[in-house]
Parts: sequence; structure tokens; C-alpha cells
Amino acid sequence: MSTADTHRVIEAVWRIESARLIAGLARMVRDVGLAEELAQDALVIALERWQETDIPDNPGAWLMATAKHRAIDLFRRNKLLERKHEELSRELKTQQDMAMANFEIPEDHEIDDDLLRLVFVSCHPVLSTEARVALTLRLLGGLTTQEIARAFLVPEPTVAQRIVRAKRTLSEARVPFEVPRGKDLAARLSSVLEVIYLIFNEGYSATAGEDWMRPALCEDALRLGRILAELAPQEPEVHGLVALMEIQASRLRARVGPNGEPVLLLDQDRTRWDQLLIRRGLAALERAEKLGGALGPYALQAAIAACHARARIAAETDWRRIVALYDGLAQLTPSPVVELNRAVAVAMAFGPAAGLEIVDRLTSEPTLKAYHLLPSVRGDFLFKLGRFTEAQSEFERAAKLTQNARERELLLTRAAACPQN
Repeated sequence: MSTADTHRVIEAVWRIESARLIAGLARMVRDVGLAEELAQDALVIALERWQETDIPDNPGAWLMATAKHRAIDLFRRNKLLERKHEELSRELKTQQDMAMANFEIPEDHEIDDDLLRLVFVSCHPVLSTEARVALTLRLLGGLTTQEIARAFLVPEPTVAQRIVRAKRTLSEARVPFEVPRGKDLAARLSSVLEVIYLIFNEGYSATAGEDWMRPALCEDALRLGRILAELAPQEPEVHGLVALMEIQASRLRARVGPNGEPVLLLDQDRTRWDQLLIRRGLAALERAEKLGGALGPYALQAAIAACHARARIAAETDWRRIVALYDGLAQLTPSPVVELNRAVAVAMAFGPAAGLEIVDRLTSEPTLKAYHLLPSVRGDFLFKLGRFTEAQSEFERAAKLTQNARERELLLTRAAACPQN
């Protein structure tokens, strides 16, 4: 195998195994930052050794064994051998030959427990939102600092600093490597779901840059959501979030035209929607509903997405059902953005004048002052009401507010299409 081939294999192994590797090490050393360093050390050794010995049959176990030996060496150097040596050696259970293929690995449930702990630590509320996103993509998504920076269009040193500060904060705060219990679980789970959905949304509707979407981020978020659903199968909101992302991701191919231009929901070719993702999303929504109780915010949004997914053509969309679901969402998590989305549904169900009445009440909302979708939605309602001069002004204002080049082009095109009175 050539050097290039070996590197490609190692990169693939790392993307698959890194989260489990870091999670298992973090359980032992009780420090996420140190766990990642040990895992990276094992990866460097693999790059050297596997060139000479070929890829082992169980590369994940090889990396874990190597990282554990590195941990023993580290603790010996730091004179912590007495406290940690016995524990690590007990878990090592290996021969001196690191490349043996049948190395004994932990039981599946132990791996799952470690992963779930790592999820909650990476998304701990003691960290800023940006830090939680970066750390989650790094530790659980297996992305490099460069990949995260490129995905979010921020300088690589900025991402590196966020990750370093996040690991330092977790260490200084002595955040326990455990799954929260009791009353703490709901709040901490909410933080985890928020991080995953933020990652998905940045991929689904990029806030800045030249591209309308970044599908790779959607894929990362979906993978994290599916893992979480396996680790926490009794949490309905986890399935609700997975359902929402699956259904929204089903539209990715239809959301852009031949030249990368945005295609709005009602104009999309629904034959291009991914039916497998839709079926998976509807199944996840059904799981959330079967777990009982009132639907949470992610499950409600998934139910709204399901209304679109079930409509073969745009004209068959059950907009009254969507309005009812938005009513429930507004009661559960009231916010100006939810109200703006509800206005769109009301306009589709009862006419643009009804939607405009809601939007006009939002124009004085401070949190929406720089939100480009407010004038965009208002411009759409005004256009449908034949108030073209006002509509043009709103589309132009929205174009100035958006940071996404593709969206700006779309809004300016809509402004230019307004007939002159």
C-alpha cells in the first residue's frame, strides 16, 4: 500500500473511531483535553508504524491500546503512577505487541456510556455556544480545526483558540465525565440538542459566504443526532430533532438550481426530495410520539416538516394543520422568529393580509432589527397584495442585511421583478 493510500485509510479510521477513542480515554484520565492529546499521539504513531506493518485488522483497538500505553508513560513521568497505573493496566489487557489483531475491546454498552458522557461534556453549558459547537465537531465529529474553520467561515486560529479555551474551561471547572441525572438531565440535554441543530442549520442555510448550503455540516449533524438517538432511545426530543433534520435534509438536492442559486420551498421539484430520508424522518417522529407526553419544540417542528413531506405537490400542503402546530410551538417556546414563521403559515392558510398583520407587529421587535428574513417575508406579502413599491423596498433592505451572497442575489432578483406602479 502506498504512503498516500495509507494516509487515506488512517484519515477514514480516525473519522470513524476518534469519538469512541477519546471517550474511552476521557473516562480513564478524567480530562477531555488530555484524552484528545493521547488519541492524537496514537494517531501519529499509527502514521509511522502502519507504513511498515500494514493496517491492523482492528485499527480502533490498536489505537486504543497505543493511547493507553501512552497514558501509562505519561502518568509515570508525572509521578502519578501509584494512583493511575493499576487502573490503566487493568483496562489494557494486552500483549507487548501493539499490532495484534484480536485485541480485546470494551463491551458495547461501555463504549456507548463513554460516548454519551463525551456528548454531555462537549456541550456543557459552562462553555459558550461557539465553543460547544467547535468542541463537539472536533471530539465527536472527528473534524480538524481547519475543517471546522472552513465550514463556519472563520479564521483557523479563532477555532483553535475556542477549542483550547473550551478544554481549559472544562478542566478548571472540574466538569465531571458523567451523564447528568434527575432534574439536571433536561437542561443539559437541551444544550446538546441545541448544539447539534445549530450545526445542522448552518449547513442547511449558511449565514454567510458564497454558498447557499454546506451539506457536509448537515451530514455531520445528522450523524451526531443518530448516534445520540441510539445512546438515549427513551428521550422523545432526541427523536424529534433527528426527525426534523432527516426531513429537512431530504430537500437538499432540490434547494439549489443548476448554477447553485436558491430554490424556495414552494418552487422545489419534489421528485428530487430524498424519499429514504423522509421515511427515516417520519419513523423518528413516530418514535417521539409513541414515547408519550406532549411534543417538545423539536418534535413540533418535525411535525411541521412532515406536513410538507407528505404533500406530493405544494398545493396539497395542509397549511391549517401547520398553523395549529405553530400555535403550539409559539405557546411552548415563544419567540419573534417562531412568530415570523407562524405568519408565513397564516398567510398561506388565510391570505397574505392576515400574515402581514402579524409581521407588522414584529417590525418594532429589537431582536429582529438586523434579521433579513423579516423584510424578506414582509416583501413577499406586500408583493402578493400588489403593493409593489413597498415590496421592492423590503426586498432591497433584506438584501443589505443578509451575509449570504446567494441569498442576496435572490432578494435583489425579487426586488427587480416588482412591477413599477
